[in-house]
Amino acid sequence: MDTAALTPADLLSSALASDAARPLVTFYDDATGERVELSVATFDNWVAKTAGLLQDQLGVSLGDRVCLLLPTHWQTAVWLVACWRMGAVAVPGGDPADCDAVVSGPDTLEAARACTGERVALALRPLGGRFPQTPEGFTDYAAEVAGQPDPFVPYEPVGPQDPALDLGGEELSGAQVVEQAKQGARKMGLSQGSRVLTGLPLDTWDGLTAGLLAPLAADASVVLCRNLDRLPPEALAR
Repeated sequence: MDTAALTPADLLSSALASDAARPLVTFYDDATGERVELSVATFDNWVAKTAGLLQDQLGVSLGDRVCLLLPTHWQTAVWLVACWRMGAVAVPGGDPADCDAVVSGPDTLEAARACTGERVALALRPLGGRFPQTPEGFTDYAAEVAGQPDPFVPYEPVGPQDPALDLGGEELSGAQVVEQAKQGARKMGLSQGSRVLTGLPLDTWDGLTAGLLAPLAADASVVLCRNLDRLPPEALAR
C-alpha cells in the first residue's frame, strides 16, 4: 500500500518508481476483440502527453473543470490521471455546460457541444486511431496527443488540498481522492501484485475505485473490459 502519496498523481509516480515495466492496465473490448496492455511506464507516458495537451495546447489551468463523457476504456483512465497531474478537476459523467472543457467519445459528441470551452473528441479506435474526419468544433485527441513532449511539468504546483474530482456533485480534494483509493484497496483486499477485473463505468465510485484508484494505491493492476456481456454481474468487479 502506498502510504506516501499526497495527490492522485503521486499514486502513479509511486508505481513508476516501484516497477515501471510491470503491467498496469489491460483493456479488452468484448465487441471488437481489441486488446491493449499498458505497462506503468507506457501508461505514464500517455498521461504526460495528455496533461501536456490539456495545459499547453488547450489552455486548461489549475482548478479548471474537465468533463469526461467516456466509456469504460484505457483512455478514460489516462484522462483522469492527466487531469490530476496538471491540476484540473476531473468531472466524469458531468454536465458539459458546467465545465471549462469536455472530453467525449464518439457516442456523446452532441451532448458535449453544450460545453462552451475546449472540446476534445476520442475516436476510441484500436491502436489509438483517429477519426476519419475530425468532428466539427472538436480537437481530435489521437491526431494531437502523439506530438506532445514526453516530459511534463505543471505550470503551477498541484497540492493535496487542491480540488481534484467532482463525482455526482461531490467535490473532493486530491488528498481525499487518495484516501478513497486507499480505503478502496483495503476493502477489496488488494495487495501488491493483485489483479482486478472490472467492466464498471469509470463515472461511479464503484467503477472508479475498482478500475483505477484501488489498484494504483495497492501497487496492483487492472483489467478493464468494455462491452463485457459474457460474465454474470457479480463477476464484473472483484
